Amino acid sequence: MEKRKKEPRLETKTGCEARMDVKFVPETGRWHIFCFSDEHNHDLLDTQFSAMLHAHRKMSEADIMQMMNMLKFGISTSQIFGLLASQAGGYEFVGYGSRDMYNEIARQRRQIHGDAARVLKKLEDMRLKDPQLYFKACHDSRGLLRNLFWSDGISQLDYRLFRDVIAFDTMYKKNKYSCPLVIFSGVNHHNQTIVFATAFIVDETTNTYIWLLRQLMFAMKDYALGHLIRNATSNVGNPSFTSKFRKIMLEDYEIPVFKRKWVQLIEEFGLEDKPWVNNMYEEKHMWATAYIRGKFLLALELPQDVKVPVMQTCIELLERFAAELYTHEIFLLFRPFLSRAGSMRVLNKIENNEDCIKYIVCKHGRPDFLWIVEFHQEEMIFMCTCLRMESFGIPCEHIVKVLVDKDICEILRSLVLDRWNKNVKSALNDPSGFTRNAVVISRQSTLMEFSKQLAAVAAKVPERYEETRDKIMGLYSYYKAADEGTNQP
Repeated sequence: MEKRKKEPRLETKTGCEARMDVKFVPETGRWHIFCFSDEHNHDLLDTQFSAMLHAHRKMSEADIMQMMNMLKFGISTSQIFGLLASQAGGYEFVGYGSRDMYNEIARQRRQIHGDAARVLKKLEDMRLKDPQLYFKACHDSRGLLRNLFWSDGISQLDYRLFRDVIAFDTMYKKNKYSCPLVIFSGVNHHNQTIVFATAFIVDETTNTYIWLLRQLMFAMKDYALGHLIRNATSNVGNPSFTSKFRKIMLEDYEIPVFKRKWVQLIEEFGLEDKPWVNNMYEEKHMWATAYIRGKFLLALELPQDVKVPVMQTCIELLERFAAELYTHEIFLLFRPFLSRAGSMRVLNKIENNEDCIKYIVCKHGRPDFLWIVEFHQEEMIFMCTCLRMESFGIPCEHIVKVLVDKDICEILRSLVLDRWNKNVKSALNDPSGFTRNAVVISRQSTLMEFSKQLAAVAAKVPERYEETRDKIMGLYSYYKAADEGTNQP
């Protein structure tokens, strides 16, 4: 190049004949060396400089781990390089240079001290304010974050009250890591969705789920209905089908009605040969409300702002009692049962023994639809063959009809789930109205803040430090002895 201003690089080629030729042999499936010569026509690089060659510059996993551990204790990179060189028997035997160490440190910090480190630091800071917060991180052999589980104190308190229903959802992957966001959720006494715990997982293997469920059990000191709607959308791809499938799934049909409507749905959309649809029908006992009566699962959906028109029933005393007993949302769910009870009638009453009375109940004008309500007088327990009480935790219209027939003006204790009661959290509250756990957490946070301020001032002067230390330890021993019932702290 005539106009080139920069001096070209020096020529380094010497025409050396040293070489190694390889070829792939299909019969063996391997690479074979067919020519090798180690005759050089130039001097080789001195051993002490060979580490500068790119192919030689590589840190072993052991050296990386040792380097990162020493960095944690404040040892400088140059000192670490000297120590590793001393272990190797000299700088010429290390196999890399100090610049490679700096590059590796930067790479490790990008991997370990990036987003993962920030979220772990955030959880640590949250635990200072909420000592009940539990979180657990799982790392791989390289120190990279694989799984992360967390649950705060309020979520654990909710779990204690409403753990009878847990939904386990792993359908979310809309993040830049393409990792499933796992949510353990339930329903509170206002029929609102609440979160018990959350987790990020790197894969959906059996071992990962085992780890995840163990964390839930540990966090809650203890140890659902999935979102089939998304599956219907992805497998059929017709919004109209999804809407009607949702209705069939959640509607409280009798089994013959469910079967008839399912056939109509499949014929309408021509899905007789669709494998997913046929498989869903085979597993209907796991998701259809008509088949899961008696299993308390709830319809775990996101709460919606549905305005229910004001409606007065003819069973005023029971309605008033329910309004005072249930949370507002549950009362609105129960009111239709009161209304439907008006269209029921008791056909017959059978007294087999002194304790149990059986009531044959049917719908007005439909004697072919029969339900049997058993009433155990001694225990004041009602049971109906429709199993709606067991499914939803709310008395069905058939039981309500028997209550009216017996002139009972209250919903009996056996028919009321604690989780639907307005006062379900009262046992956990102190006079201020806050939960006991919340009060304790607040006090701990306050004392920890004061303690940090005290420590910052007291640690500056030896006498102050010793006085503060002795007083804190004295108080701790005194309170601990009092809690244990011993007289001598």
